[in-house]
Amino acid sequence: MVIKVFLASSSGSTAIKKKQQDVVGFLEALKIDYAPLDIASNEDNRMWMRENVPGEKKPTNGIPLPPQIFNEEMYCGDYDTFFEAKEDNTVYEFLGLTPPPGSKEAQQAEKAQKLHNGSGTEEDLDDDTTKKDLVEAEQNGDAHTEEDSGEKAETDAQEENAEEKEPAEEDEESRKVAEEEEQEEGEEDRED
Repeated sequence: MVIKVFLASSSGSTAIKKKQQDVVGFLEALKIDYAPLDIASNEDNRMWMRENVPGEKKPTNGIPLPPQIFNEEMYCGDYDTFFEAKEDNTVYEFLGLTPPPGSKEAQQAEKAQKLHNGSGTEEDLDDDTTKKDLVEAEQNGDAHTEEDSGEKAETDAQEENAEEKEPAEEDEESRKVAEEEEQEEGEEDRED
């Protein structure tokens, strides 16, 4: 599969030049093979691009601006959709390519696949083995119910509050003692 990037080598717009550089630079950074196709110097490239950009993706004037990205004959998108895919770490999906192992996109796809298959969640209690394990744990007295964890959390919170109050009370007492000592010293100074 060849990624085709339609570009304008002699564009007068700096915005278009920056967008083209962003797309090409990102593809090169990811080491994705692509074919840059110039629409400024090749009329066939320009006509092919214009004909193959889907109608709903064309601007109101009907002439799509570069960069436009295709995977062989399949339209991927323009700069804005490429940028969104880049921000979401879904560039390989956007381009219709399989992400390389170890990439962020591959890891996201793996997580999504696990969640879709149900193997990545513990919430799927429709599984007979999970139900069986839960029943055995309850019978063995090993099960931790929400009530148990709620009571423990409440007890922990009460203990924390008690610990917080103790130093505050100690601070207040030591402050009172210090104030009394200062008063006594002040009174002694006045007596002298």
